[in-house]
Amino acid sequence: MDLVELTEEIVKSLVVNEDAVSVKEFPTEEKNVMLIQVIVAEEDMGRVIGKDGKCANAIRTLVQASSALKENKYVKINIDKF
Repeated sequence: MDLVELTEEIVKSLVVNEDAVSVKEFPTEEKNVMLIQVIVAEEDMGRVIGKDGKCANAIRTLVQASSALKENKYVKINIDKF
């Protein structure tokens, strides 16, 4: 499972409207940096970010740990709404 699929699985397990979840990788100018853009429905934003951003930070930590084991890239995850 690659990092985009992992991120999508984690986010879909948190939201109510799974069909509105979109996870894509975008290129960056930095060599060992991967940017993952997560888009969810507006009503699911709170579930994905969590209180004080704890859920979003946990997602970032899990994906970064997986990256360290496989690709060894720094992962940036941006979360936005429709």
